[in-house]
Amino acid sequence: MLLPFRDRINQSQLFKIGIVLGSGVLMGMTFAPVEAWYLAWVAIAPLWYLLCQRDGSLVYGLGWGVGCYGLALSWIFGIHPMTWMGVPYLASLGIATFCLTFITLWGASLVTLWSLGLRFIYTSKQQLNPFVRVILGTSLWCGLEELYSLTDLWWSPIAMTQSPHNLAILHLGQLSGPTTITGAIVFINGLIAEGCLIINRDSHAERLCQRSNRKLRLAWPYFGTAIASIIIFHSFGSNLAARPLLQQAESAIKIGIIQGNVGNEVRHYRSGYDLAMENYTKGYIDLAEQGVAAVVTPETAFPYRESQIQNTPFYRTILDKKVIAFLGGFGEVGNKITNSILTIDGAGQIVSRYDKWKLVPLGEYIPFEQYLGKLIDTISPLEAHLLAGKFAPIVNTPLGNFIFGICYDSAYPEHFRRQAQTGELIITASNDAHYGAGMPAQHHALDLMRAIETDRWTVRASNTGYSAVIDPHGRTQWISKLNEFAAHTHRVYRQNTQTLYVRYGNWLTPLLFAIGSILFFKSTSSAKSSNS
Repeated sequence: MLLPFRDRINQSQLFKIGIVLGSGVLMGMTFAPVEAWYLAWVAIAPLWYLLCQRDGSLVYGLGWGVGCYGLALSWIFGIHPMTWMGVPYLASLGIATFCLTFITLWGASLVTLWSLGLRFIYTSKQQLNPFVRVILGTSLWCGLEELYSLTDLWWSPIAMTQSPHNLAILHLGQLSGPTTITGAIVFINGLIAEGCLIINRDSHAERLCQRSNRKLRLAWPYFGTAIASIIIFHSFGSNLAARPLLQQAESAIKIGIIQGNVGNEVRHYRSGYDLAMENYTKGYIDLAEQGVAAVVTPETAFPYRESQIQNTPFYRTILDKKVIAFLGGFGEVGNKITNSILTIDGAGQIVSRYDKWKLVPLGEYIPFEQYLGKLIDTISPLEAHLLAGKFAPIVNTPLGNFIFGICYDSAYPEHFRRQAQTGELIITASNDAHYGAGMPAQHHALDLMRAIETDRWTVRASNTGYSAVIDPHGRTQWISKLNEFAAHTHRVYRQNTQTLYVRYGNWLTPLLFAIGSILFFKSTSSAKSSNS
C-alpha cells in the first residue's frame, strides 16, 4: 500500500530514501557539466525496484527527483549575486534559493506523479505481467514529459542525458523526437528493475526455487531483453548516424558568428553599451571582409529597440559592408517590446523579425500578470514585461526560410519541428552569462538534439559562450570558449529533408499508451475469466 507522507519513517525507509536520493544524484550527474551519460541506463532502476516493494512510497519518487533535478539544475544559482542590478546581497541570495528550490520541486513532481502511477500499476489486482508493467511504466514517463513540455517550465528531459556524447542514441530522435530516447532509457531501467524483483521474490517464490541459479534463469529474460534492446537501439541509431550528409554546392552559405563577451554586470550600463557596440562592430567588419553571406549575433546583443538601430555605428557599418545581419535586439509591438532577432539586409532594411516565443517566467514575463503584476513588481526588482512571439512562425530571410530560436526556446522541440517543415537552417541566439557554467553546456546539448531531430545544420550565437556550429548528425564542427570574444566563419548547408519526427511529431507516446492500455485491459479480462 502507499504510505502517506505523515507516517513515521523507520530506519529501513530512511535507508531506502538514501538509495533513491543517491540514484537520483547519479541521474543528475548525466547532465552537464559532469556528463556521465552512461549512468542514465541504470539510474532509474533502483527507484523502480523500491516502488514495487510492499512498502513502496511516493517519498521515494520525491527523493529521486530532488536528487536528480537539484543537481542538474543547480546552475540556476549562478544568478546570485545580482548586486550589479541593484539587488541587495541577501535579497539576491533569497531569490536564487527560491528559484532553485522551486524548479527542483517542479521536476521532482513529475517523478512523484510517475511513482504514483507505477504503484497503481504494481498493486493492481490483475497482477500484471512484468513486461506489461515495463511498457506501462515507460508510456507513463513519456506521457508526463510530454505534458510538462506544454508548460512554461521545462528544461531537462531524460533524453538530454545522452547529449552531446551518445550520438547513436540521439539519432533515435529523428523517429519521434526526444520521447524516443526517453522511452528507450526508461524501458531499459524497467527491465533491469523487474529482473531484480524476480531474484528477490517473496517467501512463497523462495520455496518454489531454492537455488539462486534457478532464480537467475527466471530473471534472465528481463536482463537479456535489456541487453538486446540496448544493442538494437544503438545499432539502429548508428545506422541513421552513418548516412552521408547532403552538402550540395548550391545550398552552401558562409556564415559568421560573433560572441561579443559583454558580461551582464556591465552590459546594462553606458560602458557596457559602448563595449558591445565596439565588439560587435569590429567582429562584423572582420567577418564581412572574409566574405560571409550573413552575420549572427547573440540574444539582445544590442540593448536597443527596433526603431533605434538606425542611430548606431553598427547600422552604418551594415550600410557600408552590405552583409546581412541577424541582430539580437528588441522589437516593438505598439508600446510593448519583444526579445527579437532582426534580419537586416545589405540595404539596411529590416526585412523580417523573429520574436522569442517561450519567455522565462518572472525574468521576462509575469505569470497571471493581470492578477499578480502589481504584487510582483512590489517585491521583485526584476523586469518582466516582454511580449511573447508567435509559436513556430515561418521566418523568411534573403537567404531562405530559416528556423529561429532564442535562449529558452531551445528546450521546446515542437517549436523547431513545426518550423523545420519549411525552414532550411537553424539559428539560435542566447545570453547565458547570468547562470552557472553548467547551463551553457546544457543549452548546447539541447540545440544539438534539435539539429539531429530536424536534420538541420545549426548555428549558435551566445553572448559569453558556448557559440557553436553543429551539423545534422549532431557533430559539433566548431565551439567557442567560455568568456572570450570570438568572431568565427563557417560553411553550412541549407536543406529541406524531413525526418519522421518532422513529418508526424511525437507519435510514439500515444502508441505506447495504446499498447499499454490494450495489454492492461486484456490482463483485466483474463483475471476476471479466471476468477469466474
